[in-house]
Amino acid sequence: MLQYVVAEHPFFAAASLLYAAAAATYAAAWRSTRALVGQAATALLATALALNAALIAGRYLEAGRAPFKSLFESLVFFAFTTGLVYLVMERLYRTRVFGAIAALMSLGCLLYALGSWDAEIVKLPPALQSGWFVPHVVVYFIGYGAVAFATGVAVVQLLASRIPAVARLVSLRAGTVLSGAPLDLDRISYDAIRFGFILLTVGLLVGSVWAKSAWGDFWVWDPKENWSLVTWLVYGAYLHLRKVRGWRGDRAAWLAIVGFAVVLFTYLGMSVLPTAEESAHVYSGG
Repeated sequence: MLQYVVAEHPFFAAASLLYAAAAATYAAAWRSTRALVGQAATALLATALALNAALIAGRYLEAGRAPFKSLFESLVFFAFTTGLVYLVMERLYRTRVFGAIAALMSLGCLLYALGSWDAEIVKLPPALQSGWFVPHVVVYFIGYGAVAFATGVAVVQLLASRIPAVARLVSLRAGTVLSGAPLDLDRISYDAIRFGFILLTVGLLVGSVWAKSAWGDFWVWDPKENWSLVTWLVYGAYLHLRKVRGWRGDRAAWLAIVGFAVVLFTYLGMSVLPTAEESAHVYSGG
């Protein structure tokens, strides 16, 4: 499979290699005092994203439709949205502390896609031939990218509170370019989840309108719909507990990680459930 991918799909192989190189360079930037190392990491990730976008565009032209039908196609798109959201956050917070984790997440999506390689182009079933299909998927996956970023921040936060070496590295490398002030990891994770929650909410609403036009009801209790609601409720609980109960620190970080675990189950784990065959939304591999 690997030789086939390299020979027949060089953009896929090149994007994967660049994500790996970006992760390694971001990791090196944690210890390096040279600005050039961090700049090189950002450039590598941006180039990987450009190739990732080319993969999506190429699949779109080849299929004659939005490339979101199969698990393979969605994983390629998830890799793109995860990296894109990270680059926006890097620009916003002026730090590269989370770059290695973000690049590894995007790389993980592409490596997982190898096991679900889908070379055959299939047509969309009638239910997916809707104007609501593309905005529903795009909004959801940008939201997934945001909560993936929040999870990466939560992981760094937990490690920094337990491993002095990580805390020192974060303290040294987390300052903003403009002010030099240390980053509030808890706040960054919260901001990303708040943004992701808004998109998940919009995704649910768009999906409900789509369900009404396709199946005649706003909510049909499809298994994946139900787990999407569970995901929304978990992140809603995170925001509620932070606002009302004042959850901060480790408790909030662990809940952010639990939320992303639910996202991954909703996205990838639904196919193992006995009710998966009842769902019109579960991605099938290959």
